Amino acid sequence: MDVRIGIRESARELNIESDQSAAVIEEAVAAAVASNGGVLRLTDSKGRTYLVPSASISFVEIGVEETRRVGFVA
Repeated sequence: MDVRIGIRESARELNIESDQSAAVIEEAVAAAVASNGGVLRLTDSKGRTYLVPSASISFVEIGVEETRRVGFVA
C-alpha cells in the first residue's frame, strides 16, 4: 500500500510503502486527526516507524491495494 502524506509548510511529501491495509491506515489517520495534539504512527514494509504530528498533516493519499501480477504482459 502506497501512502503519501503532505506536511504543512514543507515543499516535500512523505511517501511510505506499507504492508497495512487501506482500512487500517485510514483508521490511524482519522484517530490522529480527531485527537487533540495526536500523532500519526505508521510502519512501512521494511519495519521503519514514522511519527507525524497531526497538526502538521495537510493531506493523506492512500493508494489502491493491488495484488502483484505473475508472468509476462504481452
